Amino acid sequence: MSSLNLIIFDCDSTLSSIEGIDELGRVKGPGIFRQVEAMTNEAMDGKIAVEAVFGRRLEIIRPTRAEVEAVGRRYIETIEPTARATISGLVARGWTPMIISGGFRPAIRPLADLLGIARVEAVDLFFDAAGAYRGFDEKYPTTRSGGKPEVIQQLRAELKPARVVMVGDGVSDLETKPVVDLFVGFGRYVVREKVRAGAGKFIVSLDGLNSLL
Repeated sequence: MSSLNLIIFDCDSTLSSIEGIDELGRVKGPGIFRQVEAMTNEAMDGKIAVEAVFGRRLEIIRPTRAEVEAVGRRYIETIEPTARATISGLVARGWTPMIISGGFRPAIRPLADLLGIARVEAVDLFFDAAGAYRGFDEKYPTTRSGGKPEVIQQLRAELKPARVVMVGDGVSDLETKPVVDLFVGFGRYVVREKVRAGAGKFIVSLDGLNSLL
């Protein structure tokens, strides 16, 4: 029997207050920002499928490498205030933290490094030599509905953990409930009623995990 306990975090609106894709849209002006933000909210509320907006948002924005790096810095500036201490404490108690996100690996990596999280499961972006946008990994599971449970099933097969806990704010996170031992809904930045109603537990600060685990 494995002794590995996995604590898996969503990134956007969970480890950080921002939605990375919306911040990339903000750079392009208020009109594009509003358009992208509306699509993100509809997907996170479960009103439309993630795959219906994933590629469209990126095609509208066409983010440069430098803009993605800037969002990486923004994640750190907007980190959930109890995240560092909570994750350090969980690691000390034997938990292994990971991130599973429908966001972008190059933007999330700096925040993960700050938090001491080695493994990030997120979407790769592609750029040309000058840093211009050249697409994304269209085959990656979190670009579509049902993608996060798929990644967790892969992790279960690979790592054979004793326990898996998922923490997140969106419907794409709630989808993991059947394949984890506990799904913890998160509502510091946005409370999605579907997530609050469906979660095994619901917290509004990450340090609330200390009493749950």
